[in-house]
Amino acid sequence: MPESWEPELPPRPSAPARRGFPLVLTLATCVSLAILIGLGTWQLQRLSWKRDVLARVAALEGAPARPAGGVLDSLAAGGDADFVRVRVSCPGLASAPYLELYSLRDGKAGSRLISACAVASASYRTLLVDRGFVADVISARPPTNPADQAPLEVVGVLRQPDKRSFVTPPNEVAANRWYDRDTAAMARALGASQPAPVFLFAETSSNPAWKALVPAPVPAEIPNRHLEYALTWFGLAAALAGVYAAMLFRRKP
Repeated sequence: MPESWEPELPPRPSAPARRGFPLVLTLATCVSLAILIGLGTWQLQRLSWKRDVLARVAALEGAPARPAGGVLDSLAAGGDADFVRVRVSCPGLASAPYLELYSLRDGKAGSRLISACAVASASYRTLLVDRGFVADVISARPPTNPADQAPLEVVGVLRQPDKRSFVTPPNEVAANRWYDRDTAAMARALGASQPAPVFLFAETSSNPAWKALVPAPVPAEIPNRHLEYALTWFGLAAALAGVYAAMLFRRKP
């Protein structure tokens, strides 16, 4: 009896292999997102701080100079002395010893000269004075004479010292090369006691006979691009999230 004939059917396509969940890639993406969002949030915080600084600088333009002793006493009682214009009479400031603080101004490297000023305050005995900027192309320095105690009135702006960051080099005390405004360490190096926790940035000359020392209390222009930076970081975070979502969609069977 003849055998029945059946046509051969094409093989059924096999189901696509299910890929495993990309755990390592997911962890890397989460870490990257956390970093990007953290940077964007930090820039928003910097934006708030910069707006406050700009507002203080604007208010400073027409503010009268106040006696430094009263402002420092108010600071010791919990007040705010940041960006306050004061006047103070400093014995022997024109020829006082100084420390050299590395600085940049208008794209030029140089040093800011820091000296100690005795103040009439119930809370502090010394106020560190930022006397101004000297470019590195000028090798000369003003003469010092600790015996000179002639009073010199200085008008300037009180400012909080910048916080030290992880990229700030260590101070070279022996070489008189400083990189951060450590008020306590600077006062010790100058032999001054009970320093106030702020600096006086001189607006008037502390040495009229030495023209190379340029008072520089506040930068001429203070840029404020923190919102732009924040949007950049948040945009990168959104792009990364979009790429990760697209990758997951393509891995679906």
